[in-house]
Amino acid sequence: MSVTLDIDFTRAQFPAFAEPSLKGQAFFENAGGSYTCQPVIDRLTRFYHARKVQPYGAYQASRLGGEEMDEARERLAAMMGVEADELSFGPSTTANTYVLAQAFGEMLGEGDAIIVTDQDHEANSGPWRRLATRGIEVREWKIDPETGHLDPGALWALIDEKVRLVCFPHCSNVVGEVNPVAEICTRLRAIGVHSCVDGVSYAPHGLPDVGALGADIYLFSAYKTYGPHQGLMVIRRGLGEALPNQAHYFNADVLYKRFTPAGPDHAQIAACAGMADYIEALYAHHFPQGTGLRPVQRAGAVHDLMRDHETRLLARLMGHLRGRNDIRVLGPSAPETRAPTVAIGHRQPGQALAEALAGHGIMAGGGSFYANRALEALGVAPDHGVLRLSFVHYSSEEELDRLCDALDRVL
Repeated sequence: MSVTLDIDFTRAQFPAFAEPSLKGQAFFENAGGSYTCQPVIDRLTRFYHARKVQPYGAYQASRLGGEEMDEARERLAAMMGVEADELSFGPSTTANTYVLAQAFGEMLGEGDAIIVTDQDHEANSGPWRRLATRGIEVREWKIDPETGHLDPGALWALIDEKVRLVCFPHCSNVVGEVNPVAEICTRLRAIGVHSCVDGVSYAPHGLPDVGALGADIYLFSAYKTYGPHQGLMVIRRGLGEALPNQAHYFNADVLYKRFTPAGPDHAQIAACAGMADYIEALYAHHFPQGTGLRPVQRAGAVHDLMRDHETRLLARLMGHLRGRNDIRVLGPSAPETRAPTVAIGHRQPGQALAEALAGHGIMAGGGSFYANRALEALGVAPDHGVLRLSFVHYSSEEELDRLCDALDRVL
């Protein structure tokens, strides 16, 4: 018997849905940042009330603060199928990527090559491209200019003995297509090439099993995954220990500290355990008999629950958009192959459409979304931009109906 998402229970975990100032508004800009779940808010509040001291000390408030930070790392790592010290927290995914690029810049030399894509958000493209100033060759894996698709065949044609690293997105924040990460990473590892996967636009739709995906590096943002403004970064042990340390020299022997040179935000790291609380609450509510599973298995069941709900809603939206001949929907039309992040090209600028939708109680985004290279490759001027409609599992059928009605009015 299949299990479907209990939307009422789910939405009850998010205070935003009971917030009077948001009443009558339907939120469709989740790709820019999701609502925060109650457990995260509770943990953040508790930390600021009772733990806001230097952690890991001998006295109780300090000891408890450190334990809560460790809890966040250990529980989220277990849900992603990796070791606890393979997960690092940083101020943002952009900052984390810059630190990683610095480390690779020290490790690689002239004659080495890396591969980036033009499907990416600039955060997982720009820092790597800057390595060209160090004499490292940067090759571009290009998207199809009509569909935005990244053809793996085109990647293998770019790889030779010089390539040391391939950076690509789990899915793009404007194209939306889910790339075959496990297939690509498995083949890269077999030929000794490292992989860096930007999961910012995928993780909100179900926490990934990074261990099964096989990525050497996997990055995503907590504030887009129901949590605080932190960047989460998995670096598998072999690569993490081989890369030059970027932190204080006396922290070089601690894997999760090697690539976080800035002082960590203690409260927000501790609050990230609320993300794990939320996933466990969804699991317990929907699978009350499913005891005995490992954390990665429970998170996997919740991942599938989220994706099933999103795919059903996305099928309705894509079907509605398919009936129009005055728009261009970027990316694939099949809902099973993409995330519910839908970018629409129109004669009106994206921002103008977002402003028009706001008048109908629809919170959406318009612009380039830092994906200028992808839009340019698809023939869309970044300053004209696109309308982006993005939702997650807590979005309801009623909200989707309101969106479709509002789209008909403004288009």
